[in-house]
Order: sequence, then structure tokens, then C-alpha cells
Amino acid sequence: MKPILFAVPWFALVSSAFAEEAPSAASPPTDRRTTLYVSNREPLAPSPLVKLPPGSIQPKGWLRHQLDAMRDGLTGRLTEISPWCQFGGNAWTDPKGQGHSGWEEMPYWLKGFGDLGRVTGDERLLKETKKWIDAVLATQEKDGWFGPVALKTSLNGKPDLWPHMLVLDCLQSWYEATSDERVLPFLTKYFRWQLAQPEKDFLAGYWPKMRGGDNLASVYWLYNRSGDRWLLDLATKVHRATAAWESGVIDWHGVNVTQGFREPTLYWQQSQQKKHRDGAARNYDTVMGTYGQFPGGGFAADENARPGYADPRQGFETCAIVEYMHSFEMLTRITGDPLWADRCEEVALNSLPGARTPDSKALHYLTGANMVQLDRQNKAPGIQNGGTMLSFSPFAVYRCCQHNVAHGWPYYAEELWLATSDGGLCASLYAASEVRAQVADGSRVTITEATDYPFSDTVTLKVGTMSAVKFPLYLRVPRWSGKPVLRINDREVKAEGKSGEYLVLKREWRDGDSVTLRLPMSVAVKTWPKNKDAVSVHYGPLAFALKIGEKWVRYGGKDGWPEQEVYPTTPFNYGLVLKADKPAESFLLKRSDKRLPDNPFTPGTAPITLTAKARRIPQWTQDANGLLNPLQPSPAKSQEPEETVTLIPMGAARLRISAFPVIGDGTDAHVWVKPPPAPRASHCWPADTTAALNDGLLPKSSDDPSIPRFTWWDHKGTTEWVEYDFEKPQKLKAAEVYWFDDEPSKGGCRVPASWRLLVKVGDAWQEVGRPSAYGVQKDKFNRVTFDAITTSAIRLEAQLRAGFSGGILEWRVE
Repeated sequence: MKPILFAVPWFALVSSAFAEEAPSAASPPTDRRTTLYVSNREPLAPSPLVKLPPGSIQPKGWLRHQLDAMRDGLTGRLTEISPWCQFGGNAWTDPKGQGHSGWEEMPYWLKGFGDLGRVTGDERLLKETKKWIDAVLATQEKDGWFGPVALKTSLNGKPDLWPHMLVLDCLQSWYEATSDERVLPFLTKYFRWQLAQPEKDFLAGYWPKMRGGDNLASVYWLYNRSGDRWLLDLATKVHRATAAWESGVIDWHGVNVTQGFREPTLYWQQSQQKKHRDGAARNYDTVMGTYGQFPGGGFAADENARPGYADPRQGFETCAIVEYMHSFEMLTRITGDPLWADRCEEVALNSLPGARTPDSKALHYLTGANMVQLDRQNKAPGIQNGGTMLSFSPFAVYRCCQHNVAHGWPYYAEELWLATSDGGLCASLYAASEVRAQVADGSRVTITEATDYPFSDTVTLKVGTMSAVKFPLYLRVPRWSGKPVLRINDREVKAEGKSGEYLVLKREWRDGDSVTLRLPMSVAVKTWPKNKDAVSVHYGPLAFALKIGEKWVRYGGKDGWPEQEVYPTTPFNYGLVLKADKPAESFLLKRSDKRLPDNPFTPGTAPITLTAKARRIPQWTQDANGLLNPLQPSPAKSQEPEETVTLIPMGAARLRISAFPVIGDGTDAHVWVKPPPAPRASHCWPADTTAALNDGLLPKSSDDPSIPRFTWWDHKGTTEWVEYDFEKPQKLKAAEVYWFDDEPSKGGCRVPASWRLLVKVGDAWQEVGRPSAYGVQKDKFNRVTFDAITTSAIRLEAQLRAGFSGGILEWRVE
């Protein structure tokens, strides 16, 4: 039979019947519900795409190597080094819920560890998973509660339900793989307990309320298997108690965003309201439009997304990377929109590999788009948290990420192929693999996928079946792709589809049939107007980064589990020289002629490189803490000689510049300014910064929490100072200071009792200004003028109030 080819936009999507078989044009394709796999029951919206049972997909190639490295590395051996994953005496496994480690860490690990065992088929991991699941199932109390008894009253007498949401994921995956008859009654009993809880106490606390969507998804999972209608009442209760993500981004903690943003669209399955249907997309656009203005698929949130901190040097938590992937995978299935799968592969291929060492034995807390030194030194407040955030460690210095990274690649592998509501299969994420699944009337087929994607633009599928069977095959055409080229059994077929759609092949398939899909890739340059007009370079789904020499230095750990820093051995402060009219033609692509390496995500094994012309920008330096200084406007002037630089896939680069300045020499070109030396102080609270003194971010009030601050916190009633030292003598005549005072929020800082200005003349300090002019008013600049004087330094000296500390939000001199 000659194949019929359809180009289907996402809103017509996967559930469509074949046009000639549709009962009527008015019947939306999404009305169909597959009977081959468990999917949404009525009255929930039909599931256009459905996750296949664990074990249906066998990953191969580079993805299998990533999974094997996880098995032999941190995730597979975490019980050796994590105190939270010690089975003996664990509160999650003790029959009475007593013991240690009764919060999120072990469940974070187990939900990925179990799936890792299933996608690799590793017997050790499967046996270990069963041991933990058996123990958890034995902890249930008569009322339905299970696990750590302390969690039942840990939030001021109310239950903390957040860690349980993770265990629900573990149990769901376990049941999907084993059909263990204990699981459904266990979950039913627990959800009965949830339904009985007073609503005022339900989802109490910060984490449960922000992440209630995880609980909601598990309620729907059980409803689709049991059909108990009261579960829909519980789902409504969960939605009411969860933070109102349908109203917008209501919290800016990075991981809360990557989990919580999807909740409205999860609930849409029940409500059928457009405001819920579109909620996840609205939230995503809000977050990425402000804080995601650089390549890699993530956003600036280290730990929170903060006003004034949206530069590519900001970090994205490893937990946030894998939770973003999970959300995208869920939204792909719920909506059928291939755009969510595009976003999943974007963050997976460009950000996740760089978050770990190549052997997967260590990770770091934060991964940035521009990050040139991964040492253990404090980077706050440029990075929000103090302490080590960037070096690679296998230990609990990165407590949540150490465990939660476990589900990143296993879940990705399980979402490569999806069932469709019309009895077909969908290639949702491309990687070498083999899928065994039911189609049409229940016939079993095998599809073998051979590809080096994303390092190749060609995917070849071979169908295996016992007898001829008619079913639709859906192929995602990513939004970056050129016009797809399709061959069936070596015969070219006209492909009418375009990027951002599915190609749907409806035909009678026979054993040995083959499909070759080519998704044309080309070099593309993207400009980021909200980040100083920097640019990023892409080829297909891959973003590219400057190849920087890496020096790995062990600083701690133990043999087999080292802690390591990474330092640059080559320059990194380059701007690209681009052809003004055709910037993509500024790059020369080189592809390795060798077999794709098992791990293509290292500088030495990257199978694709780009070369380009560039000039160094000497003023682009690291700050006093070793963090790269923020971008300044492009085009940028540079008098440095032109050089040829090499770019590698961003996922292969631990040290990276992926958001580049552009070099220019016209009237619109900017001379970058070398940041002045950091102001000095008699003392600075570690979480604050002297850089806040002259960062140009003006406060709205003296208790403005949205901008960086400087404080002498924990010094009270003392005489303290801050100082500007000038590289060249400056002629000054005025200064003004905006005091920090957190009295409205009952903090410990107040405007000072008094202050004065001193300038350095020769080797002596000389006071300037009239004492009566030194204002200590809140919520305004306090200005002092004096006779012009040339000086090499100016110092502000403050006498703090007895019993209080003090601080400054901005100090300007002129």
C-alpha cells in the first residue's frame, strides 16, 4: 500500500484518526482513548500520548553509555557514601517509621535508581530497588499513613506531605514494571487518609504547597487504574491547597518553578478550563522571558531567580535541570504539543551533561551558560548561596542534587517512544533505541532506531512484526529543523510537514519495513536583546560553547570518589567576529569521521566542532571571587588581534562561554569598561557584598529585598567603614548614601547613629563636609557636598546604633 503522509500541527495531534476513517470532521481527534495502555479515564481529558510500561524501551548508543555511567557512578553506588541512603535504621524502612533520614533524600534517589535499573536491566539495581520498595510497603499504618512517623506532625503539628510525593513516584514506577498487587490498595488507603485531612492542615508548609502538582499527578495515576470517583474529589482538594500557579509565577525558587509551573495544565485534565490548559505555557514564558535569556534551556536561579541577576554567568541547579525535563515530558504527553519535547531535549542535551563529571561520579550544584572557573571558593552574592556551589563533588555538599539527579537520564530514556491514542507509536525524543509495544488491535511490533542524533541529522527506523499491521507512526519535527526528508523502504516520499509538527505515517507495516528521516541541521545564530545583545550559536538542537582548556585539580574526597575543581588553561574572554548580513556563515563546521564515541560530551570526544574568528576583550574579567563578570553591551570594541577559536557542543564543555559578545568597530560599538576594584569594608556579612555599594541598582526603599545589599551584620554598636580606592586620583565634590534599614520586617539593621566622610590626601585621611549635613534618613539618598578635592580614596565611617547593625544599599560619589 502506498503510504499516506500527513503533516499534523500540535492542536490536531496525535489522537487523530486517519482522515478517511474519521466519523466526522467535527469529532476532534483528541476524543480517542487508547485501550492498549492505561491512560486517562473519563471525565479526564483523553491522553493524546501515553507512556509505555518500563522496560518497553531499550536505549542504545551514547544514551546507554550515560545510563551505564550512572549505574557504575554516583547514582548506582550512592548507598556507599550517602548517609540518607543507608537501609539499616532508615525511617522510610522501619516498620514503625522510626529512625534516621526521614525526609526527601532517599526518595529523591530511589525514584531514579529504580528506573535506572529497569532501563539498563541491571539485576543488582533491580534487587536493591525491591528491597527498598518491600520495606516501604510494610510501613503503612491502619489509617493509611506510611513512612517516617515524625513527618506526621513535623510542620507545627501538621503533616509534611512533600517527601511522600516522591515515594508515590517510586511506587508508581514499581507497579508499572511489576504489577505488584500490593501497590494499588496501599495508595488507595493513603489517599483515603489524605481525603480525610482537614483542609486547613492539608499541604501545610512551604514545600508541599509549592509542589502539590506532584501529588495531583499521582492521584490521577491511581484513578486511571482503579476508577474510584472519590479520587477526583481528592484531586480538586489537592489543587485548591496547592499554590495558585494558574495565576502566574507565585514563587521564584528555581526548583519550585521547574516543578510547580506545570500544575495548572495537570489540573486542566479534570477542569477542562482554558486558563488551566494554558497555565504551564504562560508560566514558562514568564520565567524564560526574564531569566532564561541565554542558551541551554535553563534559567538563572541560584537558588532563586533574583531581579538584577539574569546574566548567563548565573547558575541553574542540577535539581532544576532534571525536574524541568520531567515537567516537559509530562506536558508532552498531556497536551501532545511537540514543543515541550523540543524543550526537554534542549535542556537535556545542553545543560545536563555539564552538570556532572564525565564518569558520572560527581556533580555540582549549579551549571551556568557562561562559567569559566569551577572552584570550591565562595561566589556569593554573585551566586546567591555562600560556600562551594561550582566544584564537582560526590558528597552531601550538594545534598538534594546528589540524590535527585538520579531520574534525569532514566526518565528521558523511558520517554523516547510513546503510545498514541489511535493505536500508534510516536518517536518523541530521538536516540538510538529499540521499542517493543502494542499497536492497532493489540499486535506487537518492534521498532529499532539507529541514529547518532543529536550529532547526526538522520534517524533510521526498522519495523519488526509477525504479520502485516496497520497503525500510525508519528515522527516529531523539531522547531529548529529544516524541511524534513523522508524515505520509506529506500523510496523517497514527499514530506509536507514543517518544523514544530509531527509527520504522521499511516500505512500497513510489514516485517522489515524501514523509514529514514532526515532533519536538516544548519548553523544558526541567536541574538539575546535582553542580555546586552549577546549571541549564541546552534546546530540543530545543540548549542555551542567556546572550547576552553581544562585543568582538573583534586582538592578532597577519597580514592574512587574525588572532589575536583576545574580551572581554565586558555583564554575565555572572546567576542565573535560575525558577518553582519549573514552571521551563520561566519562558522566552519567540522564533523569527525570516526564512530560516535560512547561519551561524546567531553572536549576531547566532541564529534562536531565549529571554528570562527574572534577577538579578546581584555576588560571582560573575573571578579574578586573568581566569578565571570557580567556581559556588557554588544557590539563591543576590541583592539586585540583577530584569532581563530573553536566551539564545541555546550554539553561537552564544563568550562564554557556560550553567550558571546559580538565584536564591532562602527559608531554603535561600545568600549567595555573594566569593573573598578571591589569596594573595601571593615567587615561584610558573608551573604552580602561590597559590590552592592556601587552596582547602580537603585532601591525602592531602605528595606528593599529585591536588590543586593551591603551590611556589617553581626557587628553592633561599633564604628565601621567602607572605602573606594581609585586607580587614578579623582576630583570629588559630593557623595550620597542610601541606608539599609530593615525595621519594617523586624530585622537587626538600622540607619547609623552618625557618620562622616574622609578622603585620602597623601598618606593622611582628611574629613570633608559639615557634620550637620550627614543625614540618616530612611528611604532616600542622604547627600553631602564639600569643596572639590583630589583624592586617591574616599571612606565612609559610620557609628552604628547601640544594639543594632547597619548597612548600605547604594553609595555614590561625584
